[in-house]
Amino acid sequence: MGRRRAATDPIYPRWIWTAAAAAVALLIVGAAFVLRAVIFPADSGGGGASGTPPVSESLAQDSPAAAAGSAPCIPLNILTSLENADMVSALAGEYTAKPRSVDGKCVAPAVMQEKSGVAAGKVAAQFSGAPAGDRPAIWLPDSSAWLRIAREGAGGSLVPDEGTSLARSAIVVAMPETMTAALGWDSNPPSWSEVFRMAGEQDVWERQGHGDWGKFKFGKASPLVSTSGLMALAASYGAAGGSVGGLEGMDLNAPSLVEKVRDVELGTSHYMATPEHFLWHARQADDAGRVSEFLSAVIVDEKSVWDYNRGVVSEDGKTKQSGPAPKEPLRAIYPDDGVHVADNPAVILNGDWVGRQQRMAAEDFLAFAVTEQGQHVVKASGYRSIQGKLDAGVAATGRYAETLQPLPLPKGKMLNDIKDSFADVRKRARALFLLDVSESMVQETGVTKLQRAKDAVLKALDHFVGEDEIGLAAFSHVGDGPLTPGIVSPVAPFATNKDDLKAKLAELKAVDATPLFEAVSRFAGEQAKEYKDSFINTIVLLSDGKNDTTHPGDLKGLSEQLSRQNHSTPVLVFTLAYGPDADVPTLREIAKASGAHYYDATDPNRLEEVLSELVTSF
Repeated sequence: MGRRRAATDPIYPRWIWTAAAAAVALLIVGAAFVLRAVIFPADSGGGGASGTPPVSESLAQDSPAAAAGSAPCIPLNILTSLENADMVSALAGEYTAKPRSVDGKCVAPAVMQEKSGVAAGKVAAQFSGAPAGDRPAIWLPDSSAWLRIAREGAGGSLVPDEGTSLARSAIVVAMPETMTAALGWDSNPPSWSEVFRMAGEQDVWERQGHGDWGKFKFGKASPLVSTSGLMALAASYGAAGGSVGGLEGMDLNAPSLVEKVRDVELGTSHYMATPEHFLWHARQADDAGRVSEFLSAVIVDEKSVWDYNRGVVSEDGKTKQSGPAPKEPLRAIYPDDGVHVADNPAVILNGDWVGRQQRMAAEDFLAFAVTEQGQHVVKASGYRSIQGKLDAGVAATGRYAETLQPLPLPKGKMLNDIKDSFADVRKRARALFLLDVSESMVQETGVTKLQRAKDAVLKALDHFVGEDEIGLAAFSHVGDGPLTPGIVSPVAPFATNKDDLKAKLAELKAVDATPLFEAVSRFAGEQAKEYKDSFINTIVLLSDGKNDTTHPGDLKGLSEQLSRQNHSTPVLVFTLAYGPDADVPTLREIAKASGAHYYDATDPNRLEEVLSELVTSF
């Protein structure tokens, strides 16, 4: 492959930017184009942006400028996924560590991160409403799947036909090592069908002599926003249709196939917005010495396994926390019929906000990323290089397979169809919305917190379909009186309960005290008694304060109850802190004890956004 382009020339590589005759230059460029086509085929297995260059092919060397260009620097906004943001930030840091001059100017990369599916939606909408200065010149999702999905949308013209792959990361099944060994999967990897079948057999650990591990708890991220979630659903379709690599020949709307996919999805314990959420809770469980109570297996990218095993986790997917390695590391399982590969493609968007200098700066940055020096950053960041090479230390910590068997990436329409089918095929939810209606919910002037909560819940109901079972309860009390109002709309099929839910939600009024522990204990216990294995059994708790009541109850007893239930009749209590006075530590502990996730809406203006994200967890 040719050397990097000169910063002052967006058309020709540096090594031909001489006073040579134009005809000779064109011949060399043509040869370079042919070489690129060989090294980066347009549609390779598992990717879509580029294939894997031969290991024997030498990568270009970085060639920074003799001196940095003048200020002000060219701003270069780069939009990444949550999964690859650290790698892209490291590339930007290494790029700016050397002098750069593009059109006589220095370059100032700024890395922005967003969930993959959300970013694809913004691209498809052409970043409507965003100031030109905040829009990206480079979009670098973690998979070409999102490029293909965005191209199918109204703003598809923004996305070039081809991207440049910067790194590789396989989508794998991650399991605690003792569980992997118990199934023999450490030495004899299963097929995807075997993984899904095992997830559906809830007594598997009891049969293996490990009844203390409880049910087989199988997690997936949402395919609406996460690459691992989207590829997991693609694998569900492939397994149901008899070939994980043969999706293009399947009719996704065939009733028999849809029914089989629904059966596969029944093995899912619950969904979460991102794989980072699962690994955050797995680490909390590991710290407590009971990782088996939260996780048996989860579908993630292998880079996330490396992060986890070296002690790096994130509660929100963006802010990373480093600590010691877990007591029990995860093992990356590579099913024997192949894996999807996140190829981290970069494209320079065709937006009118991307000016000439920005385009030149973007080309210079991407040229650096595929040099030997750039790929060293890629490998050190936990990824396979574009040649498939690994950092030895990363591979050992992440338990990476030496080589991959990539599955072909479906075309854009099929990927869109798979994503859009999630509402139809996902495991159904049995959810009780539990609202704090204490006096503090109505103390503001103007629109009260209670009204905002009602509005947010009303919008969140759009996530559900007729076969979900949804109910509504609220809690407070006056003086020494009983908890009130309690259940106002019993959990029932949404198809028949929708109107009653909306009416009872509108009628809720603030009362007085906050019997938080009593309310969660009572309703979680009732949900556990009516537990249905074919549903995701959950409570969505919205509270703006702390336990403030004369009624009995304490956090220790509540946590113990939720933890016991999680062993055999898990009721996930997703907690949402609403407003600046919410008791965040308590709400975190309640979610943790139940195996669910805590969500932060202490900024009341984010309530609707946060609740919308929360309901993607089931």
